[in-house]
Amino acid sequence: MTSLPMLPVTMVGSWPRPKELLRAQKLKRAGRISEDEFERQADQSVIEILKFQDEAGVDIVTDGEQRRDGFFSFVAEKLEGVQMMTLAEMLELVENKAAFELILQTLDVPAFSISNATCVGRVSRKRPLAADEVRFVQKHTKKAVKVPLPGPYLMTRAMWVKEASRAAYGSKEDLGEDVVKVLREEIHDLVELGVEFIQFDEPVLTELVFTQGQVRTFMCAALAARKDPAEELEFAVHLLNRVVAGFENVRIGLHICRGNWSQDETTLLSGSYQPLKQYLERMNVRQFVLEYATERAGDLLELSAPELGLGVVNPRTETVESVDDVKRSIERALKLYRPERLFVNPDCGFATFSNRPVNSSDIALRKMKAISAAAQAFR
Repeated sequence: MTSLPMLPVTMVGSWPRPKELLRAQKLKRAGRISEDEFERQADQSVIEILKFQDEAGVDIVTDGEQRRDGFFSFVAEKLEGVQMMTLAEMLELVENKAAFELILQTLDVPAFSISNATCVGRVSRKRPLAADEVRFVQKHTKKAVKVPLPGPYLMTRAMWVKEASRAAYGSKEDLGEDVVKVLREEIHDLVELGVEFIQFDEPVLTELVFTQGQVRTFMCAALAARKDPAEELEFAVHLLNRVVAGFENVRIGLHICRGNWSQDETTLLSGSYQPLKQYLERMNVRQFVLEYATERAGDLLELSAPELGLGVVNPRTETVESVDDVKRSIERALKLYRPERLFVNPDCGFATFSNRPVNSSDIALRKMKAISAAAQAFR
């Protein structure tokens, strides 16, 4: 692995897309420009985002997820057997319309404006999920690269819609078998390319323990949940450990948050990681990437994983944390974690969904600079 400084500074993943790229994304979706034309525009955006990260002092860079329309939905373009459906279309399809309408009531955007990657056939890779993205990034940076990917539990739950999926799979668990295969193929490709850090995103884990059975999530993944959260968490542990088994020569992390689609913190989940601890400590990952810059995350916990990716700035606030604020967050963590176990990062990405960023590029840059300045002070 690449030699890193103490308290390495990383991104969680996404960076706000420029207007030109958002326009190109819309035109591509409408069939008005070619895939190649979109890729040329995305290339320029990625180069710009790498420059921002260099300016901010980021040690492990991402491509800002510039080619993706969202942190999960982009897989529909890469996988056989997966189709985008708007939540409004899904409402017409699902049998339990009352449960689905509960989900829609929690959204602060129209149902027709959000789409979900839904399993409609046997799932396999048409093309790699991220390897092509990595090849381009590596041409334009000498720094270590992080690749965020949707986690196996998120993919399985979000893609499983019984009415659409049951012709191909008898159950959600059957679908999970092919999700594991897809992600293991992806890790193999990324390791071959020399990727430093693979991060799996599993935000729906918090929905299991913070809602006490009530449906409060921005993803239709809630439809596929059992009534017993413990069963779901056991399934999540099982899936992740099968995905990562045998991959020892790459840093694998797990990112968990409480929702990152709105600046209105009252619409997002709240609660400590404590109810998840017994499950997290059985997951065979090197690093947990956790949000801690919001009071909604509760007190800092010591976990048994070798590393913690400590969230030290809130990506959803327009107020930029001071260097002293970030230093205080790091100092609190150093009471539980040795410095060699700590990485520092934002709580989440700055634009989980391409057309719904939670902040501007200027504020994102200033927040990342504050993280780097604090880390440098400790070094």
